[in-house]
Amino acid sequence: MPVDFTPDNVRDLPPGDLVTEDGVSGRMYTDPQLFELEMTRIFERTWVWVAHESELPKAGSFKSTYVGRQPVIVAKDRKGTINTLLNRCRHRGASLCEKRTGHANGFTCPYHAWSYGLDGKLRGIPYPEGYEGVLEKGELSLRKLRTESYGGMVFATLDDSIEPLEDFLGDVLVWIDRFMKQGGGYPVKVLGTHRFKFRGNWKIQLENTTDGYHFPIVHRSWMASVDAETADMMSFMTDPSAVTHDLGNGHSVMQMVPGHSDLDADDGSEPLQARFATLVTELGEAGLDDAAIRKLVRAVHGTGFNLNLFPNVSMSNSFLRVLRPVSADETIIEHVAIGPDGPAGTVDPVNRERLRIHEHFQGPFGFGTPDDAEGWDRVQRGAQAAPDMPILVNRGLARENASPEGWPTSHVTDETGMRAAYNKWKRMMSDD
Repeated sequence: MPVDFTPDNVRDLPPGDLVTEDGVSGRMYTDPQLFELEMTRIFERTWVWVAHESELPKAGSFKSTYVGRQPVIVAKDRKGTINTLLNRCRHRGASLCEKRTGHANGFTCPYHAWSYGLDGKLRGIPYPEGYEGVLEKGELSLRKLRTESYGGMVFATLDDSIEPLEDFLGDVLVWIDRFMKQGGGYPVKVLGTHRFKFRGNWKIQLENTTDGYHFPIVHRSWMASVDAETADMMSFMTDPSAVTHDLGNGHSVMQMVPGHSDLDADDGSEPLQARFATLVTELGEAGLDDAAIRKLVRAVHGTGFNLNLFPNVSMSNSFLRVLRPVSADETIIEHVAIGPDGPAGTVDPVNRERLRIHEHFQGPFGFGTPDDAEGWDRVQRGAQAAPDMPILVNRGLARENASPEGWPTSHVTDETGMRAAYNKWKRMMSDD
């Protein structure tokens, strides 16, 4: 049975005690002081996703984003190195870049025109008289965050002593490799981004990505809006082969359509969906052979799994979902549409179809995201009541077993992924 937190102790318990084997305290969603600790103990001490390499196609390409609540610029310099720089002038602290994306030769502060290179080095100071003997340009570069990437996914960290990115990702690596196969033989690129906010804690959204239990309930309208073949593909509630794995370090993967987990594993027996007949014709007219067409069309729906990377990004079926905590009760979400990066005449019809599918579910007028966001809002409102009552994450606990790889595994409707994330949260929040 779940362990209740008492009204007398829940306000004073240390963070690590707010997570039990089968539940978490509602205080974790509502306490501003706890949120401040999360920013320093989690978001400033681990690898945080900041970009996809396709967003930085050439020297001078940049993207402004955040690591936790700290603003950063992710830029490719002339050597081809991707740098993550704090978006803060070394002079008086003004932000250097307010554009979300673009191309630049460097960054100049609008306040006093101190200028910096794409690698963060201080290049110029106007009217240098008065700085003789009190300023050394080489000591005033922009603060550079340690930055590493895998499979086109770029991560940065404020903690220079953290383990290498690939060690942090661990068993996630094979799933990233599989996710990127949805390029259908081409690399994957970002097609566009939809940004919105909800009035709720970031962890509520973190839970959602590997929560198969809600899907047929919350997304009933989406299921009714798609063709029968798609609806049947996503009817995984009673499929015993549909499972969720705890991959370690707070990461997890939910396999909704196991037969599409590895898109290269195709024996040719699965027919292409009738809805894509026009797309098949267009690709044939573009000169692709049957095998290439099958590879691209079969990948249009994505990979059949949701991969959750602690703490801020998920590789969700056919798109990226990025969360940015703003406060204890406010979170910004970015849904990033992706598609194959190949010759325009070849991949344009595919990416057009992928964007329409993305809009149908993830878009602001879609059938999926608005329903999800309503659920997240309601959890935040409800969590204000009775902070001694636990939020339950015990579904499937008694039937969780180790997979052949050694991953704790249970059914796709179980809360294995949430327990994975909260165990990592507990460890990081217990570390002073």
